[in-house]
Amino acid sequence: MLTRSQKEELAEELTQKIADSKAVVICDYKGLKVDELKSVREALRENGGEMLITKKTLIQIALEQAKIDLDVRKMEGQIAIVHGGDEISSPKALYEFSKDNDNLKILAGALEKKAISDIEVINLAKLPSKDELLARVVGSIKAPMNGFVQVLSGNLKKFVYALNAIKESKDNA
Repeated sequence: MLTRSQKEELAEELTQKIADSKAVVICDYKGLKVDELKSVREALRENGGEMLITKKTLIQIALEQAKIDLDVRKMEGQIAIVHGGDEISSPKALYEFSKDNDNLKILAGALEKKAISDIEVINLAKLPSKDELLARVVGSIKAPMNGFVQVLSGNLKKFVYALNAIKESKDNA
């Protein structure tokens, strides 16, 4: 059994982790086996996230201290809080796992300290990752240059063909 000071210390630590996170997701992990829970945590860790399992009251205290308007006491099931990583990576890892496993349910979340619904968390998870977006930007910057190079090379090829035709006509004459 934890003492009151240990609980306060845990609440402060959790509050700090939540406050430092850009995105927080509340999920229900009831029915997950130990190895499934381990694989979720590993997937989150790879993306800079962390899943914390603790009592609802402790999570609620931490959310209130972080000034996030979510009430986990009314949520059903065994509650875990996921934080860390960027805005998309942790929700994406949870969503990907939940597609294959019905026992993990996304209940709610917070983005930049504003409460969002489970549907909004899922929509956030469906967004392309930062790397994908950067690749798209580079591709769209590169596309006009590629087109310009193709136009120039086409004109150069025609010019070389014309010079070659002139040369051949003088050789034949």
